Amino acid sequence: MALPATPIVKINLSTGASFGPAFILGTSQLGFAEFASAVPNIVDVSSSVLKIDTRKERNLLQDKYTAGQATVRIVDPTGAWNPQNTSSPYYPNLVPLRQITIQATYSSTTYSIFAGYITEYKYTYPKDQDTGFVDLICFDAFRLMYNSVITTVTGQAAGQDTGTRTAKILDTIGWSGSQRSLDTGNTTCQADPGTTRNALQALQTVEFTEQGAFYIDKSGNAIFKNRTYVYNAQSASPVKFNNNGTTDINYSGITFAHDDKTIVNSCSVTRIGGTTQTYTDATSAATYFNHGITAPDMLMQTDANALSLATAYVTTRKDTTIRIDSITLDLVTLSYTAGVQAALDLDYFDTMEITNYQQGATTIIKTLQCQGIAHSITPNTWITTFVTQEALLDVNY
Repeated sequence: MALPATPIVKINLSTGASFGPAFILGTSQLGFAEFASAVPNIVDVSSSVLKIDTRKERNLLQDKYTAGQATVRIVDPTGAWNPQNTSSPYYPNLVPLRQITIQATYSSTTYSIFAGYITEYKYTYPKDQDTGFVDLICFDAFRLMYNSVITTVTGQAAGQDTGTRTAKILDTIGWSGSQRSLDTGNTTCQADPGTTRNALQALQTVEFTEQGAFYIDKSGNAIFKNRTYVYNAQSASPVKFNNNGTTDINYSGITFAHDDKTIVNSCSVTRIGGTTQTYTDATSAATYFNHGITAPDMLMQTDANALSLATAYVTTRKDTTIRIDSITLDLVTLSYTAGVQAALDLDYFDTMEITNYQQGATTIIKTLQCQGIAHSITPNTWITTFVTQEALLDVNY
């Protein structure tokens, strides 16, 4: 069966690597870095792709966004992907950390699915077969941030809001100003501690101090959302999914959970140079036992701010309810416009209303946020999975 959208995979095989203005493929900016070649060497490998798997999500247990990942399998009948083949059109540029972008064209519109870097080439040449293949193992920019060790932060100063501090950390590692979208933070920071850590750790400390969100979007842009956005990101017009087969967007699979994994009823926050501030919800602790976390070395300027964070954290996580962890769309079998549009459009914080009709004429209806997207694509199949979570309550913090 034909795919509902056309996947596009392009690689920048330019020599060298440096952060800089995004390179341009066609009319769309993709990724955040330009490799240090005067003329980008961009190759379209879409016709050789056998399979694409991508995944990006927020880890509910760690309460943080994880690195986006992709695996692209490419058929290699001529040995062009052998890095020692001097006759290859790609020689000598098959090296790690070349930029890769994955898109899809649907109804004359091109959508970004993933932008990142090839970290590994995994070669398979089956015995007694003429054709081999190579798997491109890819991660988004979180991988490079993790590898970037910093001490001082360029331009930092006490009193900066968390959005400004995020910008200063990105400036320190040479991140392009054109590939970021940063909210003004609601919390002000003390001076940077100047300790040795990687850039991702520094950015996620700012993120937690704000109780905001920091992630890499599908086009490779660095995104920072303040807590006002995070606590109020509830759309009045959610995208609706339903398994009755007649209304809304049908889905092919659903995963439920009803457990204590997301409960937090005690939180201790310590700012640098401050005194530990703890907030506990006694009713929740009596109901579910103690579920506590600690957050040391935070950047807010006052202990009052630290206590407010601890209070808000517990207030929004002290109870539990049945969860819909994920739903799955089969874009080929179901073959529907609304489902394809949702698969390509939805991103973090988009609101989803999911209805599930069950045995015994019972129904579960949940209004949730999208907090993860995965695609599994072959020449004949396209499965999209959305990871969901409860929207955080609006709190006065």
